[in-house]
Amino acid sequence: MNPLETKVVEALKTVYDPEIPVNIYDLGLIYSSSVDAEGRARIAMTLTAPSCPVAGILPGQVEQKIREISGITDVDLELVWEPPWDRSKMSDAAKLALGFDLGFDVVPASKLHL
Repeated sequence: MNPLETKVVEALKTVYDPEIPVNIYDLGLIYSSSVDAEGRARIAMTLTAPSCPVAGILPGQVEQKIREISGITDVDLELVWEPPWDRSKMSDAAKLALGFDLGFDVVPASKLHL
C-alpha cells in the first residue's frame, strides 16, 4: 500500500453510517480502494442495503473526505451492489463492537465476567 492509499484508508475510517457506531471501512462497506501515481483515487463501496436511509448522502461524504487528502487529484467513487453486503464483510473489531460472536472460542468482551 502506497502512502496515499494509507491516507485514504485512514480517512475512510473516520466516516460512519449514522445508524451504526462503527466506521464504514471496518463495516466492510469499502470493497476496494486504490490511488494511482497521479493521485487519482478509485473507491468501490456498497451500503448495507439498497434501501439504506443514507444512500443519498454517504457516498458524497466518502468522496469529500478523500478529496480533502493532500495529494489526491481526483476521486472516482463507484457504488456497487454485487456482491451484496453481509456481516461476513465486517472486521473482527466491528463484530466485537456490535456484540457479535466471532466463532466457537471467541466471546465479545461484554459477555466476559471478569
